[in-house]
Amino acid sequence: MTTEKSEKLQNLFLVVAPAGRDAEVTAQLLRTAGIEALADPDGRRLTAAISNGDHAGAILTDDALSRLDEGEILHAIEAQAPWSDFPFILLTKRGELRRGTRRLEDVINVTVLERPLHPASLVSAARAALRARERQRLAAQHLADREKARTELQQFADTLEAKVLERTRELAAANDRLTAEIGERERAEARLVQAQKMEAIGQLTGGIAHDFNNLLTAVIGSLEMLIRRTDDEKIQRLASMALQAGERGAALTSQLLSFSRKQRLSPRPVQINTVVESMSDLLTRTIGAGVMVRADLARDLWRALADPTQIEVMLLNLAINARDAMPAGGTLTIGTRNISRVPASVQGELAQGEYVAIEVADTGIGMSQEVQARAFEPFFTTKAQGKGTGLGLAQVYGFARQSGGTVRITSAEGEGTRITLYLPRTRDSTEPAQIEGMKHVDGGGARILIVDDDSDVREVAAQMIEEVGYSVVAVSSGAEALREFGRNHFALVLTDVVMPGMSGVELARRLREIAPHVPLLFASGYADIQTFGEELSTERVLRKPYRIGEVATLIGDILEDRDTIHSSKEADICSS
Repeated sequence: MTTEKSEKLQNLFLVVAPAGRDAEVTAQLLRTAGIEALADPDGRRLTAAISNGDHAGAILTDDALSRLDEGEILHAIEAQAPWSDFPFILLTKRGELRRGTRRLEDVINVTVLERPLHPASLVSAARAALRARERQRLAAQHLADREKARTELQQFADTLEAKVLERTRELAAANDRLTAEIGERERAEARLVQAQKMEAIGQLTGGIAHDFNNLLTAVIGSLEMLIRRTDDEKIQRLASMALQAGERGAALTSQLLSFSRKQRLSPRPVQINTVVESMSDLLTRTIGAGVMVRADLARDLWRALADPTQIEVMLLNLAINARDAMPAGGTLTIGTRNISRVPASVQGELAQGEYVAIEVADTGIGMSQEVQARAFEPFFTTKAQGKGTGLGLAQVYGFARQSGGTVRITSAEGEGTRITLYLPRTRDSTEPAQIEGMKHVDGGGARILIVDDDSDVREVAAQMIEEVGYSVVAVSSGAEALREFGRNHFALVLTDVVMPGMSGVELARRLREIAPHVPLLFASGYADIQTFGEELSTERVLRKPYRIGEVATLIGDILEDRDTIHSSKEADICSS
């Protein structure tokens, strides 16, 4: 039913009057007064109009009641919508209220008018019924609006609950992210503090090692000269024992320098699998029969850029530590793998790129969190007194950092330890050159200028070089060296790197301006490439403490190279 038709029915009265033309006359009377009315003589529309509530009301004559089914009327009244109270206007003859009318009057909304009546009375009653019907419909609209509002409110409440749950989840997720970020920041700050602490310790140990190496140079050099110059077997034996102790001290300072990242490395392309395989026998003999050694080497392993000799030392250190962590025996596993992306655990220490990982894992007693936090500190050890120096892991850490990588410990008490060494990948496949052994050198009287601010080192170096046949002039500073250079001709200059006033590198610059053809040899208690890296990267460096054979061989090689170059130039001049 269309809205327009529905609205028309809402203002329409049904006139039920079966006698003669009463229905039509009454309907016409109402229409004349502006009230919509429809004659329904036999009441066929009445029951549906009551049930549906879509009419203004009904006007009945008392004789219509006798022809209508009272039960149907009552059933239709009961079936009305809650808001509807269908109005009836009952026209009766004065004094002749028919049977049943009183009963219906008790249960229906009825207005009784006695006939004969004035038309105005009927119109007034009809308008009153129409207004009452409109108020019912308005109440119905209010009820509908209220129900709609209640439904919408319920829907909103349901939606609000879902929104609150969703927002709660979002806030929980945001809180989790914030907690993770705070945790990561705390870990980053802890790594920074640890790195700063290690750097400070490294600077301290580097300085100590530098001074100690100067002392060892004088001690080892003097002992070696004493052995060479005496035939007394007792003195030679005592001096040899002292020399061995000095060499152990030199190894100790080498570990300190490795931790402080001030040792001079010779990085080159290295196939780590080859290094591990070549060391298998040595490792087996070193750690003993109680520990089984396994290799878990990755196929197609990339080449790493590192010092191969130091890699062997690191692996040996880690294997010995693993052995000591398994007093009742166990398994030592050495593995390798390619790292295409920097793991999150070391992103604060490694630049983005590709790395080769070396993993050394044991099934030993493991480490507590407190021990792990200090494991890389020099001289820190959990071993009994006299059982370890506390420099093994410190040396591994220093080597890794100086090589452009890092090292990470994963351990738990009672569950063993895994140490992962990260080294940068190189795509260079050049094989390392073979290092020649030391050879006998005869200086032939060539004059060498020695420059060192330490008087003991300077004296020992002079005697070593004189021992193999060179003439020596030794001075304590760069300024003295320049003055001597102006008075004499020198075949080679051996200078310390770190000296007060004028460093060995600055002296080298000045000497190259004066005599660019004179070769230079640097000596240092530690590799000063931290400060003079660019200057020393292409130069030969003699590492303190040095032995007489090293000095003789290195000087001989330099002078031999110089003579070869001069001969080549002279040949070119003659041919031209």
